[in-house]
Amino acid sequence: MFETLTARDGHRLACWMQPAEGPARGGLVILQEIFGVTDQLKGVAARYAAQGLNVAIPALFDRQDRDAVIAYDHATKGRDLMVTARLADAMADTLAAVDALRAKGGKVAVMGFCWGGGLALRAALELDIACAVSFYGTRLTDYLGPVQKAPVMGHFGVHDDHTPPGMLEAVRAALPDLQMFLYDAGHAFANEARPAHVPAAADLAHQRTAAFLAQHLGK
Repeated sequence: MFETLTARDGHRLACWMQPAEGPARGGLVILQEIFGVTDQLKGVAARYAAQGLNVAIPALFDRQDRDAVIAYDHATKGRDLMVTARLADAMADTLAAVDALRAKGGKVAVMGFCWGGGLALRAALELDIACAVSFYGTRLTDYLGPVQKAPVMGHFGVHDDHTPPGMLEAVRAALPDLQMFLYDAGHAFANEARPAHVPAAADLAHQRTAAFLAQHLGK
């Protein structure tokens, strides 16, 4: 269900909250693609809630277009919202979700897809979190910073023109401890609601992610 969170600058945003099934062993913030808090992302939240995590998906477009959920065939609108979103605001709203989950107990991780995958990497550099996971994160070099505060795992498709080899090499150089996995896939390979979905790659990436989260959040 949706709850309302308040960021430290006073902004109020919607956040999908999926409680852990059984005893909670930590929290996971999921950061959106350029399409908003979609039903597909809610399904990802349910997947990790079944693994004992409290999950939050903050609505990062609420500062510009409240409750925006964009159809996959209207990506231009989502890109426009992404381009005009301020990084500081996205981090403030991510932090509000991290704080809300931390208040429930346990460590908190951040995971993101597409635009949210780039923001997840940034969260590992800026926020006090246990770890971060980036699924085919975009704009990665825009979000690099001087200090890596938390471990990061990244999943990328070798046919993804959003993350060309030069960009991934730059990220490897800046974050030598990054665990990076490459898949015979393109962008959005883990989104079963889009034609680019590659089930084998998605399943393997989620298996690796589950092990990574267990390592850093606890089993």
